Amino acid sequence: MGAGTEPDGSSRSDEEWERFLRESVAGVADAPKEPSARARDVAKRLRAEPDRGPEGWRSYTPAQPKRRTGWYVVGLLASLVLLVVALAPGRIVDLFAGADAPTQAPPAEAAQRPTMDEPFRGSPAASWANGAAGITVPKAGAVGWMSAAEVERALARSRDFLVASGLDREVLRGESPEKAIALINPHQKDVQDLLKTAFRAPSEKNDPLLLFSRFQPSRTRLVGDVVKTRGQLTYREGESGALQVTADVTFVYPVTRADAGGGDEIVRTIVRRELVLNWDDPDKVITEPGTFSIVSHKYHMTNGGCGAPTGYFTPPFGTDRRADGAGTEVDPYDRSAPVGRGESSGDECERATRS
Repeated sequence: MGAGTEPDGSSRSDEEWERFLRESVAGVADAPKEPSARARDVAKRLRAEPDRGPEGWRSYTPAQPKRRTGWYVVGLLASLVLLVVALAPGRIVDLFAGADAPTQAPPAEAAQRPTMDEPFRGSPAASWANGAAGITVPKAGAVGWMSAAEVERALARSRDFLVASGLDREVLRGESPEKAIALINPHQKDVQDLLKTAFRAPSEKNDPLLLFSRFQPSRTRLVGDVVKTRGQLTYREGESGALQVTADVTFVYPVTRADAGGGDEIVRTIVRRELVLNWDDPDKVITEPGTFSIVSHKYHMTNGGCGAPTGYFTPPFGTDRRADGAGTEVDPYDRSAPVGRGESSGDECERATRS
């Protein structure tokens, strides 16, 4: 309905009605003598606010937008996620990637020097699992000649080999890896030849480091009781219906000088191994129950020494460390690329960009 009504029934516009009221307040000659109650109310308001511009009573002042509490909460949660990623990137990557192969190297950590109490300080390995817990084993299913239960046992024994060859404390101190050797098919001639000579006369072809991690106790000792690991087992059906297991695992060993006068210098030797193992059908391949054949083996090592094979990792300490510009740079924590081999020597020795 209009703001006012003429005798003939037509309505006044808002602008005319407002002008009429203002002229009434100002005392114009043709203003009505007795304004309506509504006009008196408006006039009273205009007198109280003489300096304000005209504002029609129907005018609409938009309310201030409500606080977007939903977006505020989302922003807060996003900030918390970024904080967690910054503090523990490895765990976040694991959470979303599962056992799939990584597509890039882990982010750089703040430069912090390792200590005897915290030997993994300043390293991506600080957030990795300890020992066997870092080796992921997939759910078992029937493959080839094996039932799901048999595949499960074979996967467990495959991981047992990795533990016995790369985590056993006695083996790491240079002892013979008897438990690991017992899992290898004794009828596999080439591997048995390697094992017969590798420990007596190490060479590039027959080096125990091809399969086992060992440090010379008179020169090097492990720091603490923990070796950090990250990796997984996968499997498929291989030749002649064999269960073929592939292991891709990185081991991080914090070590220091064996002699007491060597100070508190800590070096982390990092070894990534890839092993392909066949659990063969005994009706098709000569084997022994509970053993596997090694299809292939390769490894990549940094901070483990260069030069002629000695049968032990020989981490560089003090003046043995190469100059900053020497050697090919490599990131030992980058698991996105295929596994290489760590048998380089001389100028071919690689230099870790971080450890």
